[in-house]
Amino acid sequence: MDIQRIVLFAGLAIVSYMMVLAWNEDYNLPQTQQIAEQSSSRAPSGDSDNMTLPEGSSGRSDSSGEEFVTPEGDSQAIGATGNDSADVSDQLITVRTDVYELKIDRVGGNLIESALLQYDRSLDSEESLRLLTNTNKRTYIMESGLIGRDGIDSKGNGGAPVYDVSASEYQLQDGEDSLTVNLTHTTDNGVEVTKQYRFARDSYEIDVRYLINNQSESAWQANMTGKIVRDQAPDPTAQNSLGIRAFLGMVVSTPEDPYEKYDFDDLTEEPVNRSVTNGWLAFLQHYFLAAWVPERDQPAQFQSTKRGQLHVMGFVYPATQVAPGETAEVSARAYVGPKIIERLENVAPNLDRTVDFGFLFFIALPLFIILDWFYGLVGNWGVAIILLTVLVKAVFFKLSATSYRSMARMRAVAPQLTRLKELYGDDRQRMSQEMMALYKREKINPLGGCLPILVQMPVFISLYWVLFESVQLRHAPFMLWIHDLSVMDPYFILPILMGASMMLQMSLNPTPPDPMQAKIMKMMPLVFTVFFLWFPAGLVLYWLVNNILSISQQWYITRKIEAETAARKN
Repeated sequence: MDIQRIVLFAGLAIVSYMMVLAWNEDYNLPQTQQIAEQSSSRAPSGDSDNMTLPEGSSGRSDSSGEEFVTPEGDSQAIGATGNDSADVSDQLITVRTDVYELKIDRVGGNLIESALLQYDRSLDSEESLRLLTNTNKRTYIMESGLIGRDGIDSKGNGGAPVYDVSASEYQLQDGEDSLTVNLTHTTDNGVEVTKQYRFARDSYEIDVRYLINNQSESAWQANMTGKIVRDQAPDPTAQNSLGIRAFLGMVVSTPEDPYEKYDFDDLTEEPVNRSVTNGWLAFLQHYFLAAWVPERDQPAQFQSTKRGQLHVMGFVYPATQVAPGETAEVSARAYVGPKIIERLENVAPNLDRTVDFGFLFFIALPLFIILDWFYGLVGNWGVAIILLTVLVKAVFFKLSATSYRSMARMRAVAPQLTRLKELYGDDRQRMSQEMMALYKREKINPLGGCLPILVQMPVFISLYWVLFESVQLRHAPFMLWIHDLSVMDPYFILPILMGASMMLQMSLNPTPPDPMQAKIMKMMPLVFTVFFLWFPAGLVLYWLVNNILSISQQWYITRKIEAETAARKN
């Protein structure tokens, strides 16, 4: 029984450790987050349409600094979006599709705001979630430009061109599958540059293309660059759970290393500068991401740097050269939206890995696929979780039955164990020998009672990550008071029911002969109830349904074993 005691103490230690993490997460925020939240609370109020940037943290390059280096070795900076061109009328262009409402700044032609129309900002808000934003509180934008010798975004050439457009608003109409927005700029020497955005229906991919028509008398040369510019503010879509946070930072994918993470400290201490072909880079937060995907087989220099207090992450292509009288085009794809596996798989290899199911991904991914399939049948994620629980229970039915038979036999021999304790209570070695002999005679596995929990733990942990990482379950209702399965039960009803079911299940188990172990067993339902208070409601629902099924199976087997024991005595 020493092994059982060790297992129990280890379980309590893990529970205590996780609760300490939860406490630290809720009441001892990291200093950077505290500063950011204090700054936000002091910032002046205003809606997200206010494009004024905080002093010293604007989205434009420092006038004396340099930013990305072209593969040819020239240090160049992109003229970023700003508001210095106050004389430009209709500076912002609004683009609406079935999934987006975007704002593009004519100064530089950059994406400075994206409202995701299919996702609410919060559970109680009807306002769409804004991923990209450029306000007096936060900066998170997608830049693209032409730098290098003749690049229109290079500081040496004036930087941040003001593009001409045919309209200030564009909308994907019913019956249309795509929408194209052209921004044009002609240089003083006759080079016409068209910056083209292409949007598709039901897609979060954005094709960004430069069309160069060189009508000058000399060869033209420039490098396309794409950048993600973000401040160091906390993740606005984060949902804390037991000290676990979704990764916030940059990810670089290369053929050699398909998924390499860089948090803010990494980007500050060791800036990225490497040549990559057939890779991508992205900035991740909980449920959502923004990514640049260079053209297939196109070498690109992946780089990161700082622009004041802003982090700049992006790529630079080798120079595109256009002879006089000739035309050329160069492009890249952007993704600004939710982390949905099916969508990301079609964008770039390994981009679906941004949906991070943890170290048990090989269990979590099949669970999610089955869960998603059940949802397609019933249209309710809570019901889908119940059906998944029934399926998992069916898979482990025989193993659970074996364990419950062992526990039922231990319950039947409890009087004999009490007798052994009375005889050999002062001689622990002799008592252990007699107990093992008794177990052998009655064909009892003393660890049988632990097996159901141990076998389910990988599934439990995997399902936790599925609920934590799947944007499909964000704000997903179940019934009655459960309006979001991805966060804790607001009234703690499910955890209390789970604790009650655990107490009932414990009553079916044999009482351990060791008093200390018996006390620990009595404490377990209470400890787990407190522990589950912070779990996502969907996960508590899974454990509650699993307990109910286990109780039914264990009650039937226990009664059957007791009847067999009584028949043998008669």
